[in-house]
Amino acid sequence: MPIALALLFLTLGLRAQAPAPHSPQELLKVMIENERVALLTKERYEYQSNERSDRTGGHLWTEEVVETSVGRLRLLSAVDGVPISAERALQERDRLTAIAEHPDEFARREAAQHNDEEKARHMLELLPKYFVFDNVILQDGVWHMDFHPNPEASPSGIEDQVLHGMSGTVMIDARDYRLLHIDGHLMQDVSIGFGLLANVHAGSGFASDRRQVYGHWRTVHVVTNIHGKAALFKSVSRSSDLKRSDFRYLDHDVTVPEAVALLLGGPAAG
Repeated sequence: MPIALALLFLTLGLRAQAPAPHSPQELLKVMIENERVALLTKERYEYQSNERSDRTGGHLWTEEVVETSVGRLRLLSAVDGVPISAERALQERDRLTAIAEHPDEFARREAAQHNDEEKARHMLELLPKYFVFDNVILQDGVWHMDFHPNPEASPSGIEDQVLHGMSGTVMIDARDYRLLHIDGHLMQDVSIGFGLLANVHAGSGFASDRRQVYGHWRTVHVVTNIHGKAALFKSVSRSSDLKRSDFRYLDHDVTVPEAVALLLGGPAAG
């Protein structure tokens, strides 16, 4: 038998013995459940944040962040790469001291806000329901798949209708079945209520990247760019680019005063 033909039969035999790939729905089901269970562990970290967003007025803010069960406390250290002035540093200390004295008020403010990561988690739950998948590939230990709107789905609510209009990609770690990357973008404008309720423009979208830190999965980069108008021509545009680094694991769920003490250089919280 010619060598080339023998190699062909050997290749075909190896492929035939390889396990069949998971279906997109199976992959998503396992990944979403793992993400849900991970949220219940309530792991907390201290880390450095570099954010340019509407909140920062378009400037790049470098902040030290401590996570608590009721929200994230932040201490600003630099703006656009320049350390803040002594006067502003004192203002930061005063602000955090006031939070430590009134933690319940801080908790109420945080509960009223919905961050971009919550929206990304919400989209994870919508993936099996509102989207169809193709180009499913296992490469270098990572499952890759593309998604686009399911024409048979009928989402309700403005945010869900905008999400349903997006197409994008999902990447899942093939060992831990945890989310590595998700991005979505609008291929065309989304008009809600014949344009009377909202118009969100093509090109709007988001992306989120995650990696393992001390054996735990953490979100390290979140980008959001939404452009559009709501009722009475109110802008619904949002823009943010957030990167996280230098994670330090907190061995227990710190209180708000403990988090303030960590940020201000007080006693360690455990």
